[in-house]
Amino acid sequence: MTETPQDLGASRTLWELVERRAALTPDRPVLLQDDRVLTFGQFRDRAERCAAGLYARGVRSGTVVAWQLPTRLETAVLSAALTRLGAVQSPVIPFHRDKEVGFALRACAAEHFVVPGTWRGFDHTAMARRLGARGVLEAYDTLPDGDPGTLPPPPAPGTGTDVRWIYWTSGTTSDPKGVLHTDRSLIAGGSCLAHALRPRPDDVGSIAFPYAHIGGPDYLVMLLLYGFPALMSEQFALPGALDAYRAHGVTIAGGSTAFYAMFLAEQRARPGTPVLPSLRLLAGGGAPKPPELYHAVREELGCQLTHGYGMTEVPMITMGDPDDTPENLATTEGRPPAAMEIRIDADGGIRLRGEAVCRGYLDPEQTAAAFDRDGFLITGDLGRLTPTGHLVLTGRAKDVIIRKGENISAKEIEDLLHEHPAVGDVAVVGLPDPERGELVCAVVEQPADAPPLTLADVTGFLRAAGLSVHKLPERLEVVAALPRNDTLRKVLKYKLRERFGTPAAAD
Repeated sequence: MTETPQDLGASRTLWELVERRAALTPDRPVLLQDDRVLTFGQFRDRAERCAAGLYARGVRSGTVVAWQLPTRLETAVLSAALTRLGAVQSPVIPFHRDKEVGFALRACAAEHFVVPGTWRGFDHTAMARRLGARGVLEAYDTLPDGDPGTLPPPPAPGTGTDVRWIYWTSGTTSDPKGVLHTDRSLIAGGSCLAHALRPRPDDVGSIAFPYAHIGGPDYLVMLLLYGFPALMSEQFALPGALDAYRAHGVTIAGGSTAFYAMFLAEQRARPGTPVLPSLRLLAGGGAPKPPELYHAVREELGCQLTHGYGMTEVPMITMGDPDDTPENLATTEGRPPAAMEIRIDADGGIRLRGEAVCRGYLDPEQTAAAFDRDGFLITGDLGRLTPTGHLVLTGRAKDVIIRKGENISAKEIEDLLHEHPAVGDVAVVGLPDPERGELVCAVVEQPADAPPLTLADVTGFLRAAGLSVHKLPERLEVVAALPRNDTLRKVLKYKLRERFGTPAAAD
């Protein structure tokens, strides 16, 4: 009997889902990269061999393994191998450096750390040694290998509700927060994405974002549920990636607002000639989507655009339906699945409860503060529900900048810039940007007699302090005085956004 995607979505563990899909369509491709193709059957078999190799190195059920790897077939196989063993895995975005990586390794007490060696000019192995990481293993194009016959049985179905994943998100504090997920919460999130987009067997998806992002397992679950492949891009950039997208006939692309803008820019550079003739759907989330971007994609790229709402704590909350009205697709984040409860509090705050919601954070105090007495996660985002059940986001209570789908803590940058001798006070805000979703703007109040400050001064100082490149400000504004309230003298960031967030201000 053929199992439906809904049947497969009832899998209790990710490894169970891998096995069930491999049994159904072992010879269908699941992952594509360059001229390499991995079928569902090969994916399962390679993951088992890798699991045996990891088992020989001491990885067991419950062992904490951190990995910082690029978007490659090997990365997906290694992650699946860890699910086969029932290990607790903590993915780390590849462009994070000593500060963030060191915090993550210490906070999750990683017993093993898997790195790519030297990647894109940066020596990850040397960083791991500097940080005193345990069990350092290089796994860029080779993986541990062993005899699957040496493995213990796969994780029992009941373990699907055990914490098996620790993801990292930058919130309103300087240090990232460790987000606790289970196999079931990730399957629930991926199922929401998959059932909303309703991919077809002849579709070809694309994973152009870091596989270490919460979107990695989200997308893999969709592939496993619907039995279609995706192209993996280790270093996504346009127009360079277009040859591979055309060669593999990618039909579903995207990732976030920044990706939509990139495809649109390429199309505008070649009017009259479709840049990707096979493309039928752009989909993603992770950053605000201007309504005008939706209409431009529909008119100029000639494909559908569906946008969703998710976060590291809840990988998929709502998603646009390709068959929805243009008005809803342009102005809302779509609707939640039946299993996701959305509550809007009196102040417009969005609260969530459902199987896709994380179990909390590594820090118990952060967990206690994040959930209300009814078990709803307090997102810190603001919004409203329309009469049709569509969610409209109206703002964020959290002081987080979302640039190209990645959360950036304003406070982290502010704390570092406060150490600059030419900075008296500083506020970092996110400003609307059609390509990135938001850009990082540092607004500085200088001490008397301080030398003039330039953007190059600021970014050079932050680089020297170890801040990741993707968090560096793209814009600097120097003001005589930051706007403050009359009570606690708190900086009024909304006034900075109003002042500098318009095209005229940018000019």
